[in-house]
Amino acid sequence: MDIQFGNITSLIGDPIRSTVLWTLLDGRAYTATELAICADTSAQNISMHLSKLVQADLLTVESQGRHRYYRFSRQEVAYAIEALANLVSHKDDVKVNTTDISDIKYCRTCYDHLAGKVGVLITEKLVLQKMIELQNKTYTLTAKGNKFFKDFGIDMNELQSKRRVLAKPCLDWSERKYHISGSLGAALLNKMLHSDWLRRKKNSRAIIITSKGQSEIYNRFKVNV
Repeated sequence: MDIQFGNITSLIGDPIRSTVLWTLLDGRAYTATELAICADTSAQNISMHLSKLVQADLLTVESQGRHRYYRFSRQEVAYAIEALANLVSHKDDVKVNTTDISDIKYCRTCYDHLAGKVGVLITEKLVLQKMIELQNKTYTLTAKGNKFFKDFGIDMNELQSKRRVLAKPCLDWSERKYHISGSLGAALLNKMLHSDWLRRKKNSRAIIITSKGQSEIYNRFKVNV
């Protein structure tokens, strides 16, 4: 186990590979060329790094036409990378108001669910309104919450039939509080995107909140964004 752990940390710790893993946190698949640009390295070098990450089962690669796309092999890898960001020191942080917070800290994707200040605020409201309860390091859905999400248009029977954890707390690296992940967190983000409450920002993990989204998020969750 010690050797395996050392191998994983050395893989993640490389500057180029850590950039690749951080880039993939937006939940999308990337080609080797795109990742080489993000990591500011050559095609030959990125190929070597991607090969190591695939061999370690941190990434998976899929062929589609002439292109090969890389993504996380499983969501646990994304959660681990996001969790590592919590080790970054915030000693030099200064208090700023909402308008001064960078886009990515305010509202972003964490792999396939909503994160940042907005993600944390929504999660806190779900707990406060007794839609979910934190028990044994996972969120338990209450009867009230089950009805709430069904009324919201989320197929809870489908989510609960999946092997994936329904709802779990994910420690937000910028807020140092929990936001909701798991299949429910992913379904919640997808619903907001499809309803045009949220829009993805090009070439970024940052999420744009539409005027419709501002109104609906307050109506549904009592959160001002």
